[in-house]
Amino acid sequence: MKNILLVAAAAGLLSLAACNTSPQAAAVENNADMLADNLEAQADTMDAMAENAANEAGAAALENAADNMNAAADNVRDAAEQKADNMQ
Repeated sequence: MKNILLVAAAAGLLSLAACNTSPQAAAVENNADMLADNLEAQADTMDAMAENAANEAGAAALENAADNMNAAADNVRDAAEQKADNMQ
C-alpha cells in the first residue's frame, strides 16, 4: 500500500512539473530517479527477506512483490523521462 502511494505521489509530482520550463525538466528526472532508487532499495530488501523466508510460499510472495516494485521503479523513470522531454 505504501508503494502504491509513492508511485501515485510521483505521478502527481510529474504532472505538476510538466507546467514548468526546461530547467525543471532536470528536477523532474532527478526526483523520479530518487523515488525509483528508493523503490529498488525496498525491492532489494524484499529479495533478502525472501532468501530468509521460512517457507516457499512466503518467499515467492516476497519475490513477486520485489519484482513489482522494480517494475514500478522502471515505470517512474520512464514517465519522468517522457514528462521531461515534453518540457523542453
